[in-house]
Amino acid sequence: MKALVLEKRAELSLREFPDISRAEENLGPRDVRIKLHTVGICGSDVHYYTHGRIGPFVVNDPMILGHEASGTVIETGPDVTTLKVGDRVCMEPGIPDPNSRATQLGLYNIDPAVRFWATPPVHGILRPTCVHPESFTFKLPENVSFAEAAMVEPLAVGVHAATKARVKPGDVAVVLGAGPIGLVTALSALAAGCAHVFVADLAEKKLEIAADLSAAITPVNVAKTDIAEVVLKATDGWGADIVFEATGSPKAAAHVFEPLCPGGCVVMIGGQSEPIAYDCGAAMVREARVENIFRYAHVFPRCLGMLSSAAIDVKPLITRTFDFDDSVRAFDIAASAPPSDVKMQIRMP
Repeated sequence: MKALVLEKRAELSLREFPDISRAEENLGPRDVRIKLHTVGICGSDVHYYTHGRIGPFVVNDPMILGHEASGTVIETGPDVTTLKVGDRVCMEPGIPDPNSRATQLGLYNIDPAVRFWATPPVHGILRPTCVHPESFTFKLPENVSFAEAAMVEPLAVGVHAATKARVKPGDVAVVLGAGPIGLVTALSALAAGCAHVFVADLAEKKLEIAADLSAAITPVNVAKTDIAEVVLKATDGWGADIVFEATGSPKAAAHVFEPLCPGGCVVMIGGQSEPIAYDCGAAMVREARVENIFRYAHVFPRCLGMLSSAAIDVKPLITRTFDFDDSVRAFDIAASAPPSDVKMQIRMP
């Protein structure tokens, strides 16, 4: 099968790839075979391309990229009951050990044995077809497009973050970072009940996209304005109920408590490339609650429900679409981090 293969750091090929293991392609009794339609380019895919590793996960052998996906069921195992051939679906890319303690506790996203697409040594899905468990494959509502469905995976991060924050109706939130994860977090916070969300970033184009998403979003260019000053002024000196850190920048993360109100909550979303300066004193005097999230759990059906009802609209975040044959160029463009783009997607043949 033809696939987008990361041969090694900084080297991509679009080529025949016969090395998918039998275990990955054999159809089990509760599996479905899916023809891929749309695949999003995630920051982690780009990071593997540019750096060859993320933390302990190192690309030592050629690996297929991609994990944000939608497609159509083309074959089902004999024990599959909820899906049929022809169903349009999206897929949750992390498959845990069903017998692990984490999974049994409902914390399957932090199962140490989870197999996650495009995380070494597991191949991703920038290829024509894949086999996936029925229980992690979700039928699309009729009014949700393939492109929107391929956004469910990043949206799930935002919904999981809003859930961990325990958003209350009327809360004020700050989202640090206007990339794809930051913007889906802002949308998730509003859908959960926030009355106002401040979105902070350095890129003016991304902030313009954020402002167009909702009248309840205020963009703040932190190259020109201090986010804490803006939030404190808008809240009569009290501060935001929730601060979501979605930049992955140690410099930004070091200041997460500054716009936070007493008793507020900080949610760490962005993966940090290096240790951050953590201001214990600022956290203590606010008695701040700090949550950390890793991917998501139990939220894909809720994401699809919100897309179907228009409670959340992700279409404005999809800023560019490429054909599969142009996917190497797509990754080169994504790696350059163009300021006017949020989410790029690849449409499969």
